[in-house]
Amino acid sequence: MKRFHVHVHVENLEQNIAFYSAMFNQSPARLEADYAKWMLTDPPVNFAISTRGDAPGVDHLGIQVESAEELAALKDNATKADMALLDDGETTCCYSRSDKYWVTDPQGIAWEQFHTLDSIPVFSEKKLESNQAVAQACCASAAPENIAKVQFVKSRPAPSTASGLAGSAGKACC
Repeated sequence: MKRFHVHVHVENLEQNIAFYSAMFNQSPARLEADYAKWMLTDPPVNFAISTRGDAPGVDHLGIQVESAEELAALKDNATKADMALLDDGETTCCYSRSDKYWVTDPQGIAWEQFHTLDSIPVFSEKKLESNQAVAQACCASAAPENIAKVQFVKSRPAPSTASGLAGSAGKACC
């Protein structure tokens, strides 16, 4: 089963937790000092908010899958659609260990497609391998040295750092 994912940056976490808990008629499934997530079943949505990132508002959209096979199928579709793709591989972000990649739609909206492998006690962890700086892009700063390392699957201009894949991969997270 696939689940739609939305992540919104908010200024006041408690106020937004109260609002969304009332709107969804349920408490968050995961609650941290800077983050809350609802795993809604009707409709099936992974809805997260955090105080991390840039300006408040919708940060990114996504599709969460339950298996490596489903993720491979989505990745194959993205490649066939001639989408620029940033493959994070196995990474940590948003209190989870996941296998993920990012694509950007024609408007510059970042889409995260991911398979959650496990829950972790911290928002993110650093990778041990020094050659995988981009694999941490989800939770790393949008430093120019990281953005410059982004490899696109098809030849297409890189999105700006203000929006789109390169910028969102640096600021956005699940």
